[in-house]
Amino acid sequence: MELSVRNAEETIKYAQLLSRVLMPGDIILLNGDLGAGKTTFTKGLAVGLGITKNVKSPTFNLVKEYHDGRLPLFHMDLYRLEGIGAGDLGLEEYFNQAGVSVLEWSKFVIEDIPTDHLVINLVKNDEHEDWRKIELMACGQHYERLLSKFAELVN
Repeated sequence: MELSVRNAEETIKYAQLLSRVLMPGDIILLNGDLGAGKTTFTKGLAVGLGITKNVKSPTFNLVKEYHDGRLPLFHMDLYRLEGIGAGDLGLEEYFNQAGVSVLEWSKFVIEDIPTDHLVINLVKNDEHEDWRKIELMACGQHYERLLSKFAELVN
């Protein structure tokens, strides 16, 4: 599934819609260059889940937890793990909880991530600074159903 957005507000709107179909244990891999909108998308998910705290990139902590919404949100920024991997960080503990795990820069720990997950690629537009292409890809039957429900909300 592919969406085009022209600003951060549209990115947040689509993330809020996606949050309506998320379930406990869901895993989202957010990919994109620096400044592509990964944290903006996560903010939209948080708002859609009813989280009231301000979501910021967890660059220095690796993981920030938000528990005041419909589902807990585990926001991970794994950029600093480039070349070293997850090791004994215990990421699987988050995946086994009744919350939503959002992983920025997941490519650095891909071997530690369950095979079933949702991939979201945020791609900058070369001609328009604020425009983005949002590509959503399901890995596994659960996420295929999730994307189908999301598509109904979008249309």
